[in-house]
Amino acid sequence: MKVLAVAILKNGSEPVVVAQAQDLSQFGFFEKKGVREMLTFFTKTVVKRIKAGQRMTVEVEDMAEYQVHAFVRADGLSATATADKEYPTRAAFALLGQILDDYAGKMDARGDAPEYPIEAILAKAQDPANFDKITKIQQDLDDTTQVLHQTIDNLLERGEKLDNLVERSDDLSKQSKMFYKQARKTNSCCVIA
Repeated sequence: MKVLAVAILKNGSEPVVVAQAQDLSQFGFFEKKGVREMLTFFTKTVVKRIKAGQRMTVEVEDMAEYQVHAFVRADGLSATATADKEYPTRAAFALLGQILDDYAGKMDARGDAPEYPIEAILAKAQDPANFDKITKIQQDLDDTTQVLHQTIDNLLERGEKLDNLVERSDDLSKQSKMFYKQARKTNSCCVIA
């Protein structure tokens, strides 16, 4: 699950990117410029085609393993996240909603937020559990299940060891009983006065 890019745009006749962060570390040096331009183009194109107040996920044709998640608000702000198909849609839209709410809260009188930490948000977005409580709960549940399985396996190993001890104790009991009977016979033949 990887988020390649997040962007904030202002809608008008043409959407304008006001803040953008991209993680292109998986691409080669000569590919980065083309991928960066494609991401910006897809971002603007998707936002331009979505009505205010809507959310949409669009598959990228030239990059089949990626999707663009977009959220256009009624106030003219919009945000996009380009992520691989494994990234949960619910987490992507939670991310976009949080980005837009934070950005709108930090806007100055001109409608800009120059100190907006979009790079940090992109880094945080790599883990969908940071934005989607259900995903976080699912991860916690998976971790708990794994610990539970490990504990059960350990208990079963202990159970096997206990079975071995019980078998040994049965053997000891038989030997003890034989020793007791033998000692009794020996003591009965001799009279100690």
